[in-house]
This record gives sequence, C-alpha cells and structure tokens, in this order.
Amino acid sequence: MGATRVAVIGAGAAGLAAAKALLDEGLDVTVLERGERVGGLWAPDDEGATPAYGSLHLNTSKGRTEFADFPMPARWPDFPSAALVGGYLAAYADAFGITERVRFGAEAGAVRRCDTGWEVTTGHGGEAAELYDAVVVANGHNREPKWPAPAYPGAFDGVQMHAHDYRSPEMFAGQRVLVVGMGNSAMDIAVDASYVSSGPVLLSARHGTHIVPKYLFGRPADATGGALAVLPWRIRQTVAQSVLRLAVGTPERYGLPRPAGGLFQNHPTVSDTILHRLTHGEVVARTGIERLDGGRVVFTDGSAEDVDVIVWATGYHVTMPFLGRDWAGDDPEELPLYQRVFHLDDPTLSFVGLMQSTGAALPVVEVQGRLVAAYLSGRYALPSPAEQRTAVARARVAAVGRWGARRPVMRIDFDRYVTALPREIRAGVRRAARGATVHTPTTKADVS
Repeated sequence: MGATRVAVIGAGAAGLAAAKALLDEGLDVTVLERGERVGGLWAPDDEGATPAYGSLHLNTSKGRTEFADFPMPARWPDFPSAALVGGYLAAYADAFGITERVRFGAEAGAVRRCDTGWEVTTGHGGEAAELYDAVVVANGHNREPKWPAPAYPGAFDGVQMHAHDYRSPEMFAGQRVLVVGMGNSAMDIAVDASYVSSGPVLLSARHGTHIVPKYLFGRPADATGGALAVLPWRIRQTVAQSVLRLAVGTPERYGLPRPAGGLFQNHPTVSDTILHRLTHGEVVARTGIERLDGGRVVFTDGSAEDVDVIVWATGYHVTMPFLGRDWAGDDPEELPLYQRVFHLDDPTLSFVGLMQSTGAALPVVEVQGRLVAAYLSGRYALPSPAEQRTAVARARVAAVGRWGARRPVMRIDFDRYVTALPREIRAGVRRAARGATVHTPTTKADVS
C-alpha cells in the first residue's frame, strides 16, 4: 500500500510497542511524545504529568506483564516497582532503536486527513504540519482526571484532590482522610495514608468490587490465567471466584460493599495490603456519599464523619483532543474499532492501548502493534469494510452481555485477546496472499 512514514502519538508502553513493531517491518517511524522521557505513566516525573506515586507497583505479575520480545530480569521481584518498570521501558526503547525515533516535547496539536495522507502538527501554536502516511494513536487514558459528575450536594471546607495528584503519604500526616473509590489506586492510597493519618482512613464506595491478593497459595494470583483461558469465561469466573472465596473470603467479610458483578465482569482490585489494614481497623469501609456538609461528610447509610482531606480515586476520562469529533467521535470510550485497533472509516488511523484489559497491558499492546505493522507493511489485508463492521457489532453485543454498559467496547479478555490477534494476523496474511484488496480509506474533510 506504500505507507512508509508513520507517526506514533505517545511514547508510553503502547507507543513503544507500536514503534518497535513498525521498525521491525522496515517502516519510517516518528514518535511524538509531549514529555521528556519515554515510559508514559511509569516514567519518573517531577512535573505531575503522570499519576505514578511512590508506592506504585505492578498489580499483574512480572511473568504475565513483560513484553515477549524483552523479558524482565529473572532477579526482579514478581511485582516490580514503578521505578523498575520505568527503567525497563527505557531499556526497551534503547535496545530496539526506538529512543532515537522519539521527538520529545512534541505534543500532538492537530491530526487532519488530507488527499495525500495525514497532516500532524505539534503544540498549540500553529506549527507547520508534517505529512505522514499513517497515524498510530497511543496516548494512553490516564491523563485527564475524572471527578464525580454531577458533584455531590453541599460544600466541603477541607482539601479535595484527585488520585492523579497523589505522590507520597506525608501530605496526610495528622489528617482525617477519606478516600473515594474501589480501584487499585484507591486501595494503595488508603493503605499509605493509614500509616500517617490522625485516625482510621475512611474508604467510601457506592459499588463493590472483588479484592484479589497478589499471591494465592504461594504463587502470583494471575499465574494460572493462561491455563484456564480455554474455558468459557463464565466457567472460568465460577472457578476463580470459588478459589478466591476459599482463600480470602468475600469483600463483605471485610465490611466492603458486595460486588455488583462477577470477578471477570467488573475489573477486580489487586491488593494484599488493603485486607490487612481493614482487619486491623486502620482502614474503615463506608458506604457511598450522600452529601458534603462543611467539615463533615454524610454517607448514604445516615452516618457522618469529620474529614480534613477527600481523595477522589474516581478514574480518568479518555481524551484525544488532537483528533476532533470526526475521528474520535463524541465519546472516545465508545469508538468502534476493528479488533480494537483499526478505525472503521480509515485503517491508516489505528489505535494501540485504547482498551481495558482483564490482565496486563504490555502483552496486549505488543500484539496490537504487530497487527498495525503487518497492515502498514502490506503483509496483512483487512476483511471488507462490511465484514469489519459486522465483527465490531458482534463484539459490542458480547461485551455488553458480559460487562454491561460501562465502557463495554473498550474491554477485552486478556488471555483470549492475546491469543486471537496472532490468529487474525495469520488470517490477514492469507487474505493478502489470495490477492484480497487492501481497502483504501474514504477521505474525510479536514478535522479541527
């Protein structure tokens, strides 16, 4: 198809994996990174641009997280620190000649389709556009904090902050702390704060989730995932929930809300330490918030607590301001993509990392990068546009059936997905060998 110049937006794990795969296919790659280091959210940062905090570690095990092409050192612990992971990604970039392809301090300002390719500007000052044959969007989705919307009734006299701005627990010394959320960051922050706060840290959530310790029966809890992948997800879920209940009990046993769905339907929270702090009374579960009342927070069960600091661990918005609505849609979380990679209107616009995985992210973005590279090199042919749309529609129905209405199209089953994409590449190579048309895109008007 002749596409040789490729812009990759973002030098986090997704962008690095995509760049490596593209370079392996002999394509001309430029990586646009708004920061000064590779690694994305794992990069050491003094400017507050990433949500990495001092106690951050992998919550998936080393063996299930590492790139297949670049194993993590055997001497490392099963759950490496953010600093180790950041160094690992930097070493990956150096080892495969990616670092020299990264343009640091280059934030994508606008991406527009034109007759001859994609015009990409950097910054917001109207710099001259550069022309590329294809664009890979790998900007991540842990950048723009999501606050409660609508906001809770009332006013709060204390300090409110988002988990994105948390770095170390010293800021909570002697304070009465409320953490809102049930995700991994919420649990880490609640545990950290419980060692320095003036009393038990309150942990509030409207909905429950399953809490999975990092180790079960002496092994990383995710170590058996691949072996069970051949089973339908409902059977895997039943088996896994039974094992989890046997090992640690239910969330309700610790005073937490009952999970709204099954273990493989709502993303579980992975933490050893939160259960320990709950059983010791250093973290205390609370129901959802009803209203804010000056220096107090009133909960839905009618109880109220004096609070100095509220930490909103309420997630992030997916944003792609450089694309505009024509290409990113009204809500990027709902963007339909073939194989969670290719834009349905123009496959020279692809996405790596725009997903929520039931497991680790790195193996996912690694296989996604290979799929993009196979297409842009001409080795792989896509199905017809009609077949792509049919596949996307079917995938959405299945996702809603499993995960409900919250980000259904972004969700993937880790083991199934990383097994399916290599098969898809092989199928596309066979299509290309049979002379299948490499479907060229319909040109859209410039995107603001």
